[in-house]
Amino acid sequence: MENFVVSARKYRPSTFVSVVGQDHITMTLKNAVRSGKLAQAYLFCGPRGVGKTTCSRILAKTINCTNPTADMEACNECESCRSFIEGTSMNYFELDAASQNGVEDIRKLTEQVLTPPQTGRYKVYVIDEVHMLSSSAFNAFLKILEEPPAYAKFILATTEKHKIIPTILSRCQVFEFKRIMEDDIVNHLKYIAEKENVAYEEDALHLIARKADGGLRDALSTFDQMVSFTQANLTVKLCSENLNILDADTYFSLIDAFQKRDVASVMLQYEAIANHGYNGQHFLTGLTEHIRNLIVSLDPGTRRMLEVSEATAQRYTAQATAVGLPALLWYLNTAADIEYRYRDSNNKRLYIEASLMKLAAG
Repeated sequence: MENFVVSARKYRPSTFVSVVGQDHITMTLKNAVRSGKLAQAYLFCGPRGVGKTTCSRILAKTINCTNPTADMEACNECESCRSFIEGTSMNYFELDAASQNGVEDIRKLTEQVLTPPQTGRYKVYVIDEVHMLSSSAFNAFLKILEEPPAYAKFILATTEKHKIIPTILSRCQVFEFKRIMEDDIVNHLKYIAEKENVAYEEDALHLIARKADGGLRDALSTFDQMVSFTQANLTVKLCSENLNILDADTYFSLIDAFQKRDVASVMLQYEAIANHGYNGQHFLTGLTEHIRNLIVSLDPGTRRMLEVSEATAQRYTAQATAVGLPALLWYLNTAADIEYRYRDSNNKRLYIEASLMKLAAG
């Protein structure tokens, strides 16, 4: 059996330009490389799976490249770049502070720092999940971080910046990584799907991106899972069933029933939803978001805020036009109030059913 490599590893970016959704970070780092004004220490902070470690590796490879491109990207061909790609570089070190967070671990690292690089210009030390270092380890790290040798560069990565002590923060250039936009994730998934000969419906990719909540690594893991489940044919129906996410069709149908004041249809639709095991809180959140999307779709200026395929965006506009803004605003206010009060209800299914009847009755 051929060895399978997960998409998150197989398609890990190898240059700044291939990093998804972090242009403000990659542009700043490239400019620093171009000008030669590299900080002694960087702090990369942000949600999981958005490119912190990837950018660390790219930066380390680029500043040691002997033949960078005019755009300050690593050539990926010189001896230094090949050693980074093959994982044999002696100028790159990663420390996982989740498991190596004691004083002795930091002392070993500082001893390593004192040895100049045998080849290349810089030794780069990445400390992942740096917020998990013990207080004594932080204190042991302060001196070398404040006055490192010229050839040593430190990159600290964390998902919890607020846990970093101020004395560490003041010695670093801080880069805030952001959650990746849904459209950026979808475009990346399209690229991978075409490379891997995976058939897909665009709205299915939007479901995967929405499930990932701004984390590209999570999106790629879910993508691999859905490719296996659907046998490389990603449809909205199959993905929504497997991911336990209600698709837009469900909410379009409910709004139509509200407009017709068809209480029986609304009750039957929710019975089917509940019997499939969908979470009530998630259902109400999805309903509120759907009504919000309908309102957004009414104006050409705000329509770009819809993170859906063009075909689905047209459906939103058509339904919103048919319902009208006054009714949509009432639906939104009522649905938001229902969602807020849901957590305090004792019989949650009965509460949702009664709330849907209220929306349908108008």
